[in-house]
Amino acid sequence: MTDKQRNFITRAVFGILFVVVILCSFTRADFMIGLFALITGLTIWEYAGLVNGIKGVRINRFISTVAGVYFFLAVAVLELGMVSSFVVFVPYILCVIYLFVAELYLKNESPILSWAYTMLGQMYIAFPLSLINILAFGNGDVSVGGSANMLLPLSVFILLWANDTGAYCTGSLLGRHKLFPRISPAKSWEGSIGGGVLSIIVAALIGHYGANGSGTKGMDIMVWIGLGVVVVVFGTWGDLVESLFKRTIGVKDSGKILPGHGGMLDRFDSSLLAIPAVVVYLYTLSQF
Repeated sequence: MTDKQRNFITRAVFGILFVVVILCSFTRADFMIGLFALITGLTIWEYAGLVNGIKGVRINRFISTVAGVYFFLAVAVLELGMVSSFVVFVPYILCVIYLFVAELYLKNESPILSWAYTMLGQMYIAFPLSLINILAFGNGDVSVGGSANMLLPLSVFILLWANDTGAYCTGSLLGRHKLFPRISPAKSWEGSIGGGVLSIIVAALIGHYGANGSGTKGMDIMVWIGLGVVVVVFGTWGDLVESLFKRTIGVKDSGKILPGHGGMLDRFDSSLLAIPAVVVYLYTLSQF
């Protein structure tokens, strides 16, 4: 067996496991919260390790990770109705204040860069991932351990996977015109269009066959098609943003935690812009 074949098998096996874990997490509210709190922590930890390799930058990896996970959990309990006060965010605010004040005493070479990269991690990773709680529990009728219809947040990932699959297949067969050669030479306009078409078809199918449960009432097929367009556009931008980030710091993969798939940022880059965009889209249409 050649290295290329072994890599393909490894990638396929872990890709299937990844999809299965994500799908299973949306069967219960506590499963989803637990998995995505872990994803938030691992992704921020990975991010902090990458930026700490930049000359003059030194961020507190542990506290940044704890703060990000806490923010995710705070949004979750707030959306579940377990607390009803903004006071749940006070510990997070204190963490952020500490991260700023600590630079007065650490004597880092470039404290402003350290501040900037610290807050970028929170805004780029913790904030977007925490918004999945709004998609899952925005209607406020889900218990922590309950079996919830969380088709809406799950559909974001299904549409992202459809976009990636369609883009890869179409781009491999027909790709001629580069989409963004300066940042991602492998992506083509043909692939992006193919991925977009497949995602919109999948969105229409979800709207027709599956969108009649909690959190999706009032969403007709046209709303779902619009959601598909939003996921395609912002998911593609999310992928390109992460590519720009990696090029800026000079790495090929963000990590090696997922064999054949790179790091956590590599797997969730598209969702970091797609999830906030979907929340804005649905709130704009007054779906909640």
